[in-house]
Amino acid sequence: MEFINTAASFIWSNIRSIGIADILDMVIVAFLVYRVLSWIVRSGSARAIRGIILVIIVLWVATLLEMKVVSFLMGKIVELGLLALIVIFQPELRRMFEKVGSAKYTSFFSRSGVSRELESAIDQTVLACTDLAHTKTGAIIVFERTVALDEIVKTGTSIDSVVQAELLKNIFYPKAPLHDGAVIIRNARIVAAGCMLPLSSNPNLSRDLGMRHRAGIGMSEASDAVVVVVSEETGGISVAVDGMLKRHLTLELFEKLLSNELLNNGAAQEKKKKKTGAKVKKNEK
Repeated sequence: MEFINTAASFIWSNIRSIGIADILDMVIVAFLVYRVLSWIVRSGSARAIRGIILVIIVLWVATLLEMKVVSFLMGKIVELGLLALIVIFQPELRRMFEKVGSAKYTSFFSRSGVSRELESAIDQTVLACTDLAHTKTGAIIVFERTVALDEIVKTGTSIDSVVQAELLKNIFYPKAPLHDGAVIIRNARIVAAGCMLPLSSNPNLSRDLGMRHRAGIGMSEASDAVVVVVSEETGGISVAVDGMLKRHLTLELFEKLLSNELLNNGAAQEKKKKKTGAKVKKNEK
């Protein structure tokens, strides 16, 4: 009983000593660990990480058993490990720093209210993709968010236009000059078409995925953009976000996904209520 009381008092004294800085410290570390684990899963680097952990375990065991030769060799490997990691993960590290460096942090503070233009852009995109899917016309549409896509925009043809379904269908018409590239939408306006996107380097992707899908996933890995892909083989509609591809979406789920990703929760709920009210009025008529 005395041991339990001592342990309880020890735990309680430690809890009372935790300050705001300690809580903030734990939150930051937890967030960093989560982001690293998510990056490992998305980039397909789990095998390399397992190899690194194995080397560390071998070094620890060799040191514990006083195996001098093995300890010496493993120690040298660990010393050169940082340089090896930079070489191995060079593409992933480059994308990570590009993502951090190009983020529009000011937009986080300046964004307020619901963007009616963005709601219209989503509606027009859904209408266009519906027709494109019906005719099995390939398309890839990128919605820029906080990470600027200036370098991607430079690879295509500049356009400054509101998002219209007919315009999107004309751009991706098979005989149109810009149909092979991607359309970039920034602030609810089409800013470029015919753009070249980076392909995903994830080795775990399905072999069934074509170049458009791989480019869409690659773009979502390199930025926080929301990428819409329409397959010219099946007519299926897919959306790539954070390196994850959601395929074979129904039109209702497709529109809901775009609204949830591009609008804040309040705006998405407001849009859903409007559509529900319109359907009720239509049924009453």
